[in-house]
Amino acid sequence: MEFMSVLVQQVIIMFLLMLIGCILFRTKKLTAEGSKSLGNLLVYVIMPGVVINAYMTEFSMERLKGLALAFVFSAIALGLAMVISAIFFKRHPIENFGTAFSNAGFMGIPIVQAVLGSEAVFYVSAFVALLNLLQWTYGVFVITKDKRQVSVRKIITNPILISMIIGICLFLIPVEIPHVISETVSLVASMNAPVAMISLGTYLAQITAAQLVRDKAAWLSTLVRLLVIPLVTLGVLTFIPESYASLKMAILIVAATPVGSNVAIFAQIHNKDYTQAVKSVCLSTLCSLVSIPLILACAGWLWG
Repeated sequence: MEFMSVLVQQVIIMFLLMLIGCILFRTKKLTAEGSKSLGNLLVYVIMPGVVINAYMTEFSMERLKGLALAFVFSAIALGLAMVISAIFFKRHPIENFGTAFSNAGFMGIPIVQAVLGSEAVFYVSAFVALLNLLQWTYGVFVITKDKRQVSVRKIITNPILISMIIGICLFLIPVEIPHVISETVSLVASMNAPVAMISLGTYLAQITAAQLVRDKAAWLSTLVRLLVIPLVTLGVLTFIPESYASLKMAILIVAATPVGSNVAIFAQIHNKDYTQAVKSVCLSTLCSLVSIPLILACAGWLWG
């Protein structure tokens, strides 16, 4: 199947980019402090660019209705993921954050495009936007255990919320965006995967293969992220009318992707155990080669 080919390609690209970061760190061309600076660039510039770029498309009422439904389905899926993750990892903040939030942007979007077409990618942007917003609020609180990190002021000034509002306004207002602006935003958004994976590679350089394979917490996080959460999401989405089959499948795909790389970025920014986060990211990414086709096969059987 085409999506399997896309999945394998994405995993290979992901690990090649991490290999670059690993080599740079091992040869002392990129330091731990430099990696943290890359994390700040990703969080405060690139991720907002990804969100804005997703909404820079032609307006139509059909798209608006689909986007509204996508936000509802995404909120359901993300809510389930956060609840399930909290049940398993309430006392383990890194695993709690990582398991709750999938790699929807880098892994999910290419698979959605291969399985459902480019139109479905627009609707998946709702999931990506909500995921990033929740990482900045709920996710930061999970990692820091500091309620001050989710104050009203910080939520309002959150770069993801601001970028989401800007993006939706650009979608709703029929104004032609100058090419120089749209191209700049597109280029910034395209930096997401390379910067995130290279930064992740610097963390991976500090972990041995034995540490990765023997880590029970990483294995449990992988199991919950790749099987428990997608299967529960699949069951809940089954109750949504068949007329929304494409949207349901798109949300299921992004909900079934492995632990997102942002858990390591946020852990480092807040001076937490980011190496533990890297173990879950790498292990779950490898295992997703088997789990994602399995989840989609279950959906095909259940939804007909």
